[in-house]
Amino acid sequence: MKKILDIITKEVTEAFREAGYEEKYGKVTLSNRPDLCEFQCNGAMAAAKQYKKAPFMIADDVADKLRGNAMFQSVESVKPGFLNLKLNGDFLAGYLREMQKDQRFGAEKAEHPQTIMIDYGGPNVAKPLHVGHLRSAVIGEAIKRMGKFAGHHMIGDVHLGDWGLQMGLIITELKLRRPDLVYFDESYTGEYPTEPPFTISELEEIYPTASGKSKEDEEYKQAAMQATYELQHGRRGYQALLGHILNVSVADLKWNYERLNVSFELWKGESDAQPYIPDMVEKMKKDGFAYISDGALVVDVKEDTDTKEIPPCMILKSDGASLYNTTDLATIVWRMKDYHPDQLIYVVDKRQELYFTQVFRCARKTGLVEPDTRLTFIGFGTMNGRDGKPFKTREGGVMRLEKLLDDINEQMYQKIAGNQSMSEEEARETAKVVALSAVKYGDLSNQASKDYIFDIDRFTSFEGNTGPYILYTIVRIKSILKKYQESKKSAEGKEILPPHTESEKALMLEIAKFNGAMENAFEELAPHKVCSYIYDLANALNHFYHETKIMAEEDEQVQAGYIRLLELTKDILETCIDMLGFSAPDRM
Repeated sequence: MKKILDIITKEVTEAFREAGYEEKYGKVTLSNRPDLCEFQCNGAMAAAKQYKKAPFMIADDVADKLRGNAMFQSVESVKPGFLNLKLNGDFLAGYLREMQKDQRFGAEKAEHPQTIMIDYGGPNVAKPLHVGHLRSAVIGEAIKRMGKFAGHHMIGDVHLGDWGLQMGLIITELKLRRPDLVYFDESYTGEYPTEPPFTISELEEIYPTASGKSKEDEEYKQAAMQATYELQHGRRGYQALLGHILNVSVADLKWNYERLNVSFELWKGESDAQPYIPDMVEKMKKDGFAYISDGALVVDVKEDTDTKEIPPCMILKSDGASLYNTTDLATIVWRMKDYHPDQLIYVVDKRQELYFTQVFRCARKTGLVEPDTRLTFIGFGTMNGRDGKPFKTREGGVMRLEKLLDDINEQMYQKIAGNQSMSEEEARETAKVVALSAVKYGDLSNQASKDYIFDIDRFTSFEGNTGPYILYTIVRIKSILKKYQESKKSAEGKEILPPHTESEKALMLEIAKFNGAMENAFEELAPHKVCSYIYDLANALNHFYHETKIMAEEDEQVQAGYIRLLELTKDILETCIDMLGFSAPDRM
């Protein structure tokens, strides 16, 4: 289904042609003065120079051609040369009726669906998720869902940090505590136990303890580095321990991500890229891209157009050890080999931009990706407390994500508990749903690259540009639809009617923007644009609700038209919040 702006532009373009002017001047945009008109065309201003004619005269000519067009309620030529347009209510209602017949409400699927892999999450195993992991998970999940709605094959990969010294530290500390474990017996040739020798709680205590010791005890650090080396070179017992660490950690990570309604198609880690490193490095050397600099193996990635220094991309350290660069490049190798993606998207802290510039350029230069494979970096800003500094606990530490969600769930429960008609169980479940909207919308309504203040009081408010406000709007619609159903009336077979009031027309105009807004949001990989759309739609719905006696309307046909309009609004709002990764309860 064509976007409403495209349909209007087609009519205006035709009018320019009929009036003797080039069609390129007929582009229509949303009005920047909604108090004067709904849509506008400024093409006459641009055409004036070519035709050596006053803009208002060109606008007058075009307006004459458009008058009488059934699409428009009014067409005005306004000096110095603007065309102000208002849509006819019959045309607008017809457009919405077509939207309502379509499961996708007029949003077309991509003509050429692509395979897009999105790298988000990035947690380290053996460590709990903390608030620093929130943005990557929430933004990445929303972009993945937006891509799926657009018709693309989206593959989300958590990209676990499961390699390097942290594994050696855990193994060293575990060996110190329980040297009798069979994993440390190099002569052992049998099968290793299927049950892990630790719980997630023990694992989360072991790593920081080991990390602290390594900073104070050089001998301990050397032992950890040796354990890391032996793990990476295939020692059976250590490989088995790595398997346990991954299983225990991933089970806990999945539970925490599920609380955020975030999921991944792939649970791959840095360790999965290791087998691809030797061949990748050898090819870079053979093709003449990689060379030794100060003992390290590097690839030059600077370009003539650079305005700032871009250092070489280091492939191997002087001791032959791999780095994050190596792992990320090898990860690109296996992703291309196994999935042949058209695009790779990385949702990462914006402070990593230089690093990813190096990695992307290296991947292109050395032929790890096809020339037309897009590599996209989405850098997000920091989530700060009210003091403007990175969000911390009251004690000044990094807050666990689990604790943050528990706190917001409880705060939301206290607000909802006043609803006497709900049982405690329903209130608790409803609180979780609304709290998730508060967290996700609070994050996603900000442009990803911007820092923002995480203000729990504001995010959990039922007023203003918040998740709970959006959900409250949906619940309000559900309540009206339920009352209508209980009145033994039915809108089945009835249609949306032309608007009776300005507030009804304003709501219908917001609905009509849906397919264009969703297309634009995904093109720009910008979840905040989905938030902006549904906030405007919710405001329009509430304005219409306050000005219209829906349930008291005596004309049953008009009332049924209102109900059909409410149904469409609800369905679109729910489609949008699903893209953002949360849902609405039946009541609040």
